[in-house]
Amino acid sequence: MSTTIISKRYAVALFKLAEEKGLLDTIEEEIRVVKDVFSSNKELNAVLHSPRLSLDEKKAIVKGAFTTLNPYLLNTLMILIDRHRDSEIPGVAEGFIELANEARGIAEATVYSVRPLSDEERIALSASFAARVGKNALRIENIVDTDLLGGIKVRIGNRIFDGSLRGKLDRLERRLLI
Repeated sequence: MSTTIISKRYAVALFKLAEEKGLLDTIEEEIRVVKDVFSSNKELNAVLHSPRLSLDEKKAIVKGAFTTLNPYLLNTLMILIDRHRDSEIPGVAEGFIELANEARGIAEATVYSVRPLSDEERIALSASFAARVGKNALRIENIVDTDLLGGIKVRIGNRIFDGSLRGKLDRLERRLLI
């Protein structure tokens, strides 16, 4: 999902407010939940796009769904709904998370492995690959992929480090066909 100029502006405003108030960790944690809900819940998106509901009804639905949110984050959601920009909510969340990660020197990484990674393996991968991309640490999402046969594949942003057995076999096959 890409962030648009509009969602980036709202993300920057919310980020600056969270940083100013010392609530960066809290709001980041909550905005990840908001992003997951809006990205995975098609019914909620359909209701928010319905012309039959008034803005007040839409805002009441969102307030009811997210009763424990920080007031700054909830107000941002209400402003987005007021301005008919509810489709930008996942983009705002993504933009906020990117800004928070940048401020901390953290990168998001997806690690594909044959089995779930242990805590020690996560720490070792974070230390090794964070230095390669110029960050302090990695926030790792582990995806189990049995097609790899062995090894791991790490994706950080648009960079892929493929140390999987499947990847090595594919590269060998390409070399042999030349």
